[in-house]
Amino acid sequence: MKILNTKRILYVLLFGLLITFSNCKQKTKKSEEKNEEKTMYASNVIPFFDHWKLILGNAANVGIANNFEDKNYFYTTTDTQGDWVVFKSPNGGDTHGTSNNTRTELAQAKKWYPETANDKLTATLKVMNVSATGDETVAASHSVVVGQIHSADNHENEPLKIFYKIYPGHTKGSVFWHYEINTAGEDNSLRWDFSTAVWGNDFSVVGSNANTPPEEPTEGIKLGEEFSYEVNVKDGIMTLIFSSPEHETKTFTKNLIASEYTNPKSIPAQTQKLFVPIGQNGLEKKNAYKGEGCFFKLGCYNQTNGKSPSVNKNWCSGAETHNGDIEKQYKDGNYAEVWFKKASLKISKEAVSNDGYFAKNDLHKK
Repeated sequence: MKILNTKRILYVLLFGLLITFSNCKQKTKKSEEKNEEKTMYASNVIPFFDHWKLILGNAANVGIANNFEDKNYFYTTTDTQGDWVVFKSPNGGDTHGTSNNTRTELAQAKKWYPETANDKLTATLKVMNVSATGDETVAASHSVVVGQIHSADNHENEPLKIFYKIYPGHTKGSVFWHYEINTAGEDNSLRWDFSTAVWGNDFSVVGSNANTPPEEPTEGIKLGEEFSYEVNVKDGIMTLIFSSPEHETKTFTKNLIASEYTNPKSIPAQTQKLFVPIGQNGLEKKNAYKGEGCFFKLGCYNQTNGKSPSVNKNWCSGAETHNGDIEKQYKDGNYAEVWFKKASLKISKEAVSNDGYFAKNDLHKK
């Protein structure tokens, strides 16, 4: 009788252990499933990543970024205003293509031609950080490009760059956009930009010396303040619309297939001040970007780098890079960070593959 009771007790204990083990497995599985459900990728926030390739701040082209994240450069976050896609780029690190600047940026997988285009990019974003250091007389210091049109052909110039810039100690920063000429001839080192203010100042407003910023703009956008842009290219004309809840909506147009800058007298006063003194005094092709494949970019293209201003007083900030150590740069504010809440892309039927651009530029790494 005692033996039977002992067996019975052992069976009960064994059965109990099996149930406990089974319950633990189920709980673990549910916990894992719950954690998986909690993972929110950028493609969950803005579902248009099939049309882009993602370049990271370490110069890697990770391709189409569905269900992808990298906590150093590209991930999601949530605040009281909703879900955001975070793009982050240090001042110093490896750069993609021939650029001197780091970027975490989407580049369109197809290219289109301005003269036949009917293409549109929209985005809603806020800039959360720009570089804490940089020479205040250098126009690019403390700025980040949040949207672009880039040429995939010939000189690979940029008919559009949308900037945000704020100086240390200022409450308000500036939003402005650039048109870069498509240089006539073979010497593209003669190219220059023309800057147009949206809210605040344009690119040309700089400090009086390396440590003194200019006056704060009276009308500007704060760090962390939301704004939107719309870029529409149709039949050779680029239309830009900028809006923000607390600011006047601004609209601009630019012809991309008929140049304004084909003779020395047409070079603007702003360019005469900024670029001509350093030998960037080129003229543009008569047809500007006609016949050149162009494509959109969106993200965080940090315009502050560690190169000496003696190399180029407009683009080389001499900022802190900690020899490329991103952990140190992120710790003391030497990086750019941009959050996107919404974005959309319209692609014309005439768009074609942009693989040639990536094949060429992925080979470069600085």
